[in-house]
Amino acid sequence: MRIGMIGLGKMGGNMARRLLRKDIEVVGYNRSAAVVETLQTEVGLLPAASLHDLVSQLSTPRIVWLMLPAGSATEQAIHELAGMLEAGDIVVDGGNANYHDSQHRAAFLAGHDVGFIDAGTSGGVWGLENGYCMMVGGSEAAVAQLEPVLKALAPAEDRGWAHMGPVGAGHYTKMVHNGIEYGMMQAFAEGFDLMRSKAEFNLDLAKVAETWRHASVVRSWLLDLTAEALAQQPDMSDIAAIVPDSGEGRWTAIEAVEQGVPLPVISLALQMRFASQDTDSYQGRILSVMRNAFGGHEVIKK
Repeated sequence: MRIGMIGLGKMGGNMARRLLRKDIEVVGYNRSAAVVETLQTEVGLLPAASLHDLVSQLSTPRIVWLMLPAGSATEQAIHELAGMLEAGDIVVDGGNANYHDSQHRAAFLAGHDVGFIDAGTSGGVWGLENGYCMMVGGSEAAVAQLEPVLKALAPAEDRGWAHMGPVGAGHYTKMVHNGIEYGMMQAFAEGFDLMRSKAEFNLDLAKVAETWRHASVVRSWLLDLTAEALAQQPDMSDIAAIVPDSGEGRWTAIEAVEQGVPLPVISLALQMRFASQDTDSYQGRILSVMRNAFGGHEVIKK
């Protein structure tokens, strides 16, 4: 099997590596040719010099997977591909797109008889070794065609991925997933900040986090990453407490307003991201190192 992968950054590059390990050939294109050359040398990626070159190296029915930033970059790639692909081909958007955009893009590609799948993808920089969690939206036929790729990317063939429903359902569930992530991260950050402020106990936060990792109700991967960060640098003194919101938490809060569903924890966690732009709190430092640990997001240093 052979697919095309457009966008070979932290996520896309590692997804290409994992697919190649599973004997699925990958034709790759990235705006930076150096990234393509590195993957070609390192793992045998088949290089493409342009979108047209990538499409020309795929046999029908083609599968082209996008791992591009949400917004104009994804929109432009889809419009260019629409003029190159044929009936029965499939475009997969595995980036963090707004589910409304995914529905519009599916309708646009349907006008060219090209299928569309929105694949909400989680796993961050650890996905190469651990596999990716994928929430997929699209038609039954299209998802069935993509299934070997999903099984190769997932932690195991029978878990870590699921067909969530029609187009839009994949990115919708990933949006809510990231909203929940905001709330969980904020709760951990606040809790550790509160313990740090209790001077009379002089709590060893790295020891607390390590203890909680085993059999406690709040044990989680986010706690694992936090424990590791605290063990390395408990005060995080060289980390700025600036925590960007990447979009999906904001979309989740907007969706809640539109549906009239109360989401106080997620909404307040989003507001704290906004507040971090003007403060230098310990909570913000904790949040920043968590984002870096699971997603490779930049940590702003002082």
